[in-house]
Amino acid sequence: MKAADPVHVIAIARSWLGTPYHDQASLRGVGCDCLGLARGVWREVVGPEPFPIPPYSRDWGETGPREVLADGARAMMPELDPSEAGPGTLILFRMMPRAIAKHVGILTGPDTFLHAYERLGVIEEPLTPAWARKIAFAFLFPQR
Repeated sequence: MKAADPVHVIAIARSWLGTPYHDQASLRGVGCDCLGLARGVWREVVGPEPFPIPPYSRDWGETGPREVLADGARAMMPELDPSEAGPGTLILFRMMPRAIAKHVGILTGPDTFLHAYERLGVIEEPLTPAWARKIAFAFLFPQR
């Protein structure tokens, strides 16, 4: 499976900047959460979503041993070691030690990433050491 052009992935992701945060939504300029951002970028870069995303609660990632996001991404996207992730890579964050990965972002540069964050919407910000330590998984968007 060949990876999508990272420049194209980043351009599409940046077109979502300023989209307000809205739980479980995925509409550019209207509202999205972090997963909705990734879903929207997927639709524009790859095509239709391969399966519907079931409803989820705000605390869905607080319990349980199964890496739901990573398993879903792994079924559709080439996985890389997070240390090899570069611009255009989808990254999954483990927000608390020993918790499952439940936050999603897209690397836009060697030290920057874009994500949807509650109260802030879709933003691009520095990949600080605190954020970088939380990266648990990395995946490439496949080429259409």
